[in-house]
Amino acid sequence: MSETPAAASPRRWPLFHSFAGWRWSDLSADMIAGLTLAAIAVPEQMATARLAGLGPQIGFIALFAGAVGFAIFGASRLVSVGADSTVAPIFAGSLALLATAGSPHYAADAAALALLVGAILAFGGACGLGFVADLLSIPVTTGFLAGIAGHIAVSQAPALFGVASPSGSLVAQAIALAGEVGSINPLTLGLGLGVLAIMLWGERLSPRFPGALIGLVVAAALTAVFGLETRGVETLGVVAGATPRLVWPTAALPDLPQLAPLALLIALVVMVQTAATTRSFAAASGEGPDVGRDFVGVGAANLIAGLVGAFPLNASPPRTAVVAETGGVSQLGALLCAALAIVLAAFGAGLFAEVPHAALAGVLLFVAQRIVRVATMADVWRRSRPEFALVIVTMLALLLLPIQQGVSVGIVLSLLHGVWTTTRARVIEFERIPGTSIWWPASALQQHGEREPGVRVVAPQAPLSFLNAYAFQQSIRAFSEPGVRLLVIEADAIVEIDYTGATILAAMIGRLRAAGVEIAFARLESLRAQQSFARQGLNRLIGPDRLFHSVEEAIKAFRAGAARQPEISP
Repeated sequence: MSETPAAASPRRWPLFHSFAGWRWSDLSADMIAGLTLAAIAVPEQMATARLAGLGPQIGFIALFAGAVGFAIFGASRLVSVGADSTVAPIFAGSLALLATAGSPHYAADAAALALLVGAILAFGGACGLGFVADLLSIPVTTGFLAGIAGHIAVSQAPALFGVASPSGSLVAQAIALAGEVGSINPLTLGLGLGVLAIMLWGERLSPRFPGALIGLVVAAALTAVFGLETRGVETLGVVAGATPRLVWPTAALPDLPQLAPLALLIALVVMVQTAATTRSFAAASGEGPDVGRDFVGVGAANLIAGLVGAFPLNASPPRTAVVAETGGVSQLGALLCAALAIVLAAFGAGLFAEVPHAALAGVLLFVAQRIVRVATMADVWRRSRPEFALVIVTMLALLLLPIQQGVSVGIVLSLLHGVWTTTRARVIEFERIPGTSIWWPASALQQHGEREPGVRVVAPQAPLSFLNAYAFQQSIRAFSEPGVRLLVIEADAIVEIDYTGATILAAMIGRLRAAGVEIAFARLESLRAQQSFARQGLNRLIGPDRLFHSVEEAIKAFRAGAARQPEISP
């Protein structure tokens, strides 16, 4: 394989960024990547389209939209975009409340939803809102994926068992399915589990092994040869041909008020997964991640999907891993995969007539087991029991509540966890390591540290904001005991200070000085914090001669009774 092209300047490549530096010698690598990706993606896209409540042929249209949109506007050379089983259950359950699954109204709502998601993603990427992807913590994301896996498993159980699909909540469906155990068709169960077994075995051999394709071919062959349709095995039958056509989903306009909040939720989930995928495979492409640009790429893919009658798309870590493993150099492999999918959609619909529904269920069960991060759960359990509770609560929220509400609960839990982490940060005291000029947290010293008479050295453990400013004020009062003449705030952790934090700090400085206590700041290293100090008038209040590079420097200046010129610009 040829060497991966070096990163090109975004100014020279505003579009088709992944083709910057591409050479004809890279063609063979991209073709191999594209063919391998097609063998794995085609069955998965069919299965995910059915999971989304639409015909399997729409999965091919979704793959086309994802490849074209991302190839033009995205940055990553490897990321694969298309129908994704992470977001499909979220919008399928919500859209089913607005229209009958598979109906023209339902399809129009799905397309309109893709347009809304695409607009949010493109706007977010263009405005540098990549930080939004970090709003979901790893424990919450892990619980979220486990809940999604539960939805996939329950939704595919009827096809696997060969029974009618129950209605109601996820719990009601699970209870109803449990009552159908005696009616399970062993043939459908065997076909579905057989496809699952082939995919699990193939994954152990190599990520490039087309287990889904082989499984579907074997299941279809067995069904045709032994006439299993006459024994209760349902097949796809004649799959309608499909080609991408521009259609504006006007039928969905009355549903826009209900679709808008759903689009925000899906966009956030897509941002999280896209950012994770981009960052995970950036090293393999030889470039640094450009999350914002990839948000625009996935946004463009969703916009195209909405205009050609598909549904919301997402970046796929497993398919991206296939491109990386097969040595893909650019998005040409994804475009080749999409072209093959469109050919199949237009001219090869008859090839899928004998594919059992149970076989596609087996494909989705494989996807479900892959997104359950058991190793991560175990690691969270070992390292942080409170955060493990976040995993379980998020998972249960998705399983027990309507899925849209469950996702909302997960997002709120993640944000509350971040707020709680910030508010519980406390001010700690520093002491000097004996025989040195280094000041260190007293609780972390292996021996008794040294103190200076009349001096206390303290350090907040988080940015100073409305979330912790009052707790900071209370802590400082505890440290400013009688006899203290100088309070040094070791400010390395203050990377930002908001209006509330600045107001509380200013009031605290006034009270300390009225009590005869001088205050100094050491190691205010953050440029953002320095700018906040200057903007909010704290530099003038503190005095430029009370900003120091180190705690030791602040104490020497105080002892000498002479102020030094500031070494940190106000």
